[in-house]
Amino acid sequence: MSRRAAPSRTRDRARPPGDDRRTRTLVTPEGLAVSLTLAPRGSRAGALVIDVTIILFTLIAVALALAWALTGALDGTGLDPDQLSRGAGEFIGVVLTLFVFGFWYGYFLVQELGPRGATFGKRIVGIRIAARGGRRLTPEAVIARNLLRDIEIFYPLVFLSQLAALGQSGEEIGVLGWAATGWFALFALFPFFNRDALRAGDIIAGTWVVERPRARLAAVLSAQGAAARAGESAVTGVRYDFGEAELSVYGEKELQTLERMLREASPEALQAVHATICRKIGWDPGAGDERAFLEAFYAQLRSRLEADMRFGKRKADKYA
Repeated sequence: MSRRAAPSRTRDRARPPGDDRRTRTLVTPEGLAVSLTLAPRGSRAGALVIDVTIILFTLIAVALALAWALTGALDGTGLDPDQLSRGAGEFIGVVLTLFVFGFWYGYFLVQELGPRGATFGKRIVGIRIAARGGRRLTPEAVIARNLLRDIEIFYPLVFLSQLAALGQSGEEIGVLGWAATGWFALFALFPFFNRDALRAGDIIAGTWVVERPRARLAAVLSAQGAAARAGESAVTGVRYDFGEAELSVYGEKELQTLERMLREASPEALQAVHATICRKIGWDPGAGDERAFLEAFYAQLRSRLEADMRFGKRKADKYA
């Protein structure tokens, strides 16, 4: 047992100091300690630029497609789109405004509330949002952080662009330009003044942005220990077979957590994981054979999830 723990300590000493400063420990509701790495500020900014670019290009494409379709539909009918009444023009303006509003917020909300907890931009740079304190990410938290983003970034940018246009036309803007610049700078620099790189929206919503593990589950873990011996322990000779009810408790997220724990956790941490899973599935935890139990549970849970995926069924986590 002690020989298995030594490599983990060696890896920790060899880890670059920057990684240590961004590493945090998250305790799940089951009592499992999971190490997370906070996303770099540059990755967060890059993801936002990608997402805004996607939104703008999509809105422009939709607007051009609608204009082309409307022109084609009215062509030859004697109706001139340029001669629309004021009421019709206002109605179209309201519809377009609602569409832009719905698409802007729906883009972030729908994707960040999904199993991946990330927009397309965040997926590209390899980050995702998560709830601080081990809680589950709630719709209220996602809505709050996205509403605050507009106040932090986009409203001051729109205000500054309007002031710049007024200044070029000869209008006197006075101290408004400095006020808008200070507004933008205050929130833009906010992540640099706290150790978790949180923006104001993260603080209010109780979230943070973390790196998303890119590595897939290694096949070698399913071919070692009790997993390779069809669930039989080399220590006690006990064979661990789990039924449908026991394996249906957890999903892909918990499987990844267990995989990481088996690779990196100390024997003491594995004992806590073993006790937690036993309580969850109603087994008597016992003592002394924790790793064999966890290896067998990991292999059988992974096999079940992969079999379900072949039939188009996915269980993202224990809540699904």
